[in-house]
Order: sequence, then C-alpha cells, then structure tokens
Amino acid sequence: MPGSRSRAAELVRAAGTGAGAGLLGVVVMTAGEKLEQAITHRPSSYVPARTLLSLLGGSPGDADRPAGWDLAMHYGTGAALGALRGVWSVTGLRGPRASLAHAVVRLCTDQTLENATGVGAPPHTWPRREQVVDVLHKTVYALATGLLADRLLPPTLQSARGRTSH
Repeated sequence: MPGSRSRAAELVRAAGTGAGAGLLGVVVMTAGEKLEQAITHRPSSYVPARTLLSLLGGSPGDADRPAGWDLAMHYGTGAALGALRGVWSVTGLRGPRASLAHAVVRLCTDQTLENATGVGAPPHTWPRREQVVDVLHKTVYALATGLLADRLLPPTLQSARGRTSH
C-alpha cells in the first residue's frame, strides 16, 4: 500500500484526470442536448448561467440569456464533479454503479445550486418531459465521464480494509 504522501499525490493526480474526463463528459452531454433539441425543438435553458451569475453576486433576471456563462457553468460543474469521479475510479468505486451514483451527484449538485440561489424551481414542480430530459442528459454526462475515468485510472488505491463491520 502506498505511503500517505504518495497516496495523497495519487489522489490529486486522479482528481486532475477526472476533471479532464468531466470536461469530455460535458462535450458528450452537450452534443446529446443539441441533438435532442434539434429533434424536440426544446429551447436552450439559461438556468445554469443565471445560477452561476447569482453565485458570483449578480442578480440575473429570467429573461437574461448569457450563453457564455451557461457554458462556463456546464464545464465548471463538469470538471469539478469529474474530479470526484476520478477519485472514485482510483479508489475502486468504478463501473456502471459508480456512474449511476455520479449521475445522482450531478443532478443533486445542479439542483442544490439552482434552488439555493433562487434561480431554479424544485424538479418535482417541472413538467415530466423536463424532468426526463434533465435526468437523461446528466446520465449521459456521468456515463461518459465514468467510462473515461475508469479507462484512464486503474484502481491502484482500492483498499481491502473495512469489508466487514468489525
């Protein structure tokens, strides 16, 4: 088992690799969103942009459509949560189960930030179609990020300790 210093360095490296995987996951998610929008004619959402602007101290209105900020929020969140997925991969939390859990983390992070800033409404109040679309796209992000993180990061820090309750 690596020493604490090398373990910490490996975790930092895994977080960086995971952040890169998260950025690529956002690319895949965004491509899927654009395809879905071309088919369904659903307009783009600017809630992520307004959320980021609110987090930075702004007061964007519902009519504001700051596209650059929207991309910044998507890619920033994707990289940050990709870092988490990288740590999961290197510590043995891998595969489809980890990716599905990661989708839940992504959805919860987005909803926490959107609702804490007052920019978004709780998902249970959305039309069913909007709920399905959000879950679908965040799952695509998590699966793409997880596949890449798991491929790039072997489980070198997977522990065999703590398998029983005693």
